[in-house]
Order: sequence, then C-alpha cells, then structure tokens
Amino acid sequence: SRPKRRVCRPRLNFASHSGEHSLTLLKMVKVVKKTGRKGQEPVTRDYTIHLHKLLQKIQFKKRAGRAIREIRKFAARAMTTKDIRIDTKLNKFVWSNGVRNVPTRVRIRLSRKRNEDEEAKEKMFTLVQH
Repeated sequence: SRPKRRVCRPRLNFASHSGEHSLTLLKMVKVVKKTGRKGQEPVTRDYTIHLHKLLQKIQFKKRAGRAIREIRKFAARAMTTKDIRIDTKLNKFVWSNGVRNVPTRVRIRLSRKRNEDEEAKEKMFTLVQH
C-alpha cells in the first residue's frame, strides 16, 4: 500500500511578515454588488423535450393533457415567464396519436415576447411553437 499524497498549500502567516501579504490579498478581492435581476429581453431558442420520460406512470386517459402541462412547465422554467401560450400546431401534434400515444419527443421553439396588452400583469409572455 502506498502512502497517501498530501496536498501542499502555501501558508500565509500574517504575524511574521510585515503586512505586505495582507495588502496584496485585499487588492485582489473585488467587491461586486448585484443590482437585481437583469431586465428580460425578447429572445428565441429551440429545445427538444423528451416527453416519454415525463409521462411514465401516468394514466392513459391523462397522458396528452399532462404532456401539454409539462411543456408549459418546461417553457416557464426555461424562459422565466408565467404567461405561456401554446401554438395550435403544437397542440395538434401532441394530440395527433390520440390521448394515450403521445409522441416520444417534441422539438419546440420558445419565443419570449413583449406583452402588447397594457393592463397585463406580466411584461413578457412566451410563445411555444412546434
């Protein structure tokens, strides 16, 4: 059996030195303050959602509806918006094989857009397209 290797780290003993190390350490540290979350801009990204793994152990008659909810949940997490709008073509694609046989994977395009409606709670919404 070989002896264990020890990790060597440089030691700084501030008491024995004239204080020059403490000054260099203080200079190296930058103080960065966060000014809150960056404003959301309109953006478009493509994703593939693996629906098969999200729908395991889901009752047959609830699979397509659950798939739409899972797509909605994925879009909300990816785009950080609460207002998610699913395109009719995507809805038709998910339901194309019936309620039970949902497609295994689906390619989607997520577009974060500005809300034109003035009295809307959210400034941005996400459009999910197939």
